[in-house]
Amino acid sequence: MTALRVFGKTLAAGLAGMLLAGSALAADVTLKLGHLANEDNIWHKAAMKFGEEVTTLSDGRIEVEIYPNESLGKEIDLINGMQLGTADMTISGESLQNWAPKAALLAVPYAYKSLEHMDSVASGDIGQEIEAQIVEKAQVRPIAYFARGPRNLTSNRPIESPDALDGLKLRVPNVPLFVGVWKALGAQPTPMAFSEVFTSLQNGTIDAQENPLALIKSANFNEVQKYVNKTEHVRSWIYLVISELTWSKLSDADKAAVLEAAKRAQAYERELFLEDEGKLVQELKDKGMTFVDVDNVAFAAKAKDAVLANVSEEIRPTVEQLFNQ
Repeated sequence: MTALRVFGKTLAAGLAGMLLAGSALAADVTLKLGHLANEDNIWHKAAMKFGEEVTTLSDGRIEVEIYPNESLGKEIDLINGMQLGTADMTISGESLQNWAPKAALLAVPYAYKSLEHMDSVASGDIGQEIEAQIVEKAQVRPIAYFARGPRNLTSNRPIESPDALDGLKLRVPNVPLFVGVWKALGAQPTPMAFSEVFTSLQNGTIDAQENPLALIKSANFNEVQKYVNKTEHVRSWIYLVISELTWSKLSDADKAAVLEAAKRAQAYERELFLEDEGKLVQELKDKGMTFVDVDNVAFAAKAKDAVLANVSEEIRPTVEQLFNQ
């Protein structure tokens, strides 16, 4: 029987919570894993898989309590808690650049040509350098990574090349790198909170926005946008991380169980991710959106100088290397 627990939207509700199966009485170690996604998200499902696997592989010595919906705290708060020993695990990505500058490499526009290219970087020498710096500077240890759906541009006119962006009022997150790149491409980028995007598209304050397909669907942008332009301008990944303080207290056998469980959770998440991306395309088409193929080579070429100008000196040589691959 597994000792996995899932806690609800508030800590109080979680403590009243839902014991999915089994008893935690036999566990020697309890890992608290908090994250920002909801229960339907594939990251949460992968976290559940990790919890089930680590309990089985440790013969019940380890249990995992999972807190979705930021119920254990927001991402940055959780990382701070992991450094202090009040939290054990979370799912985090380029936010880690607050401590480890190389974590910015997780989400650089046009740096990764395909999912396969991104995988080769994340699992190769560059990925190992990023992980080593995260361990050293942030005091959390990446043990698996999950792919994120590429960001695509939605609009009410087809955008097949950078020339078609001229004058397009485009909402972007308040990330200087993203603002600089879209400006260089010819658009008029407008930083704006995500919660304001739908209304702003509806009333014409902005013409377009960019996000992964899952967010395009869940935000109902199909009601105010006709086209999904397959720019795929940002491919990125995110880590399942464990506190170094927690890691140092585990026995060698339990460390091995955690790493193997993480490996299995990563494979499971990828399965769900690929299935989900395929479904999302059809669902958005069914809702009336048209998918537009774009000249990705032209977009990447025009974006390159802006990307290099807006990344830190520490990662610039690596970014240049990625563009030249």
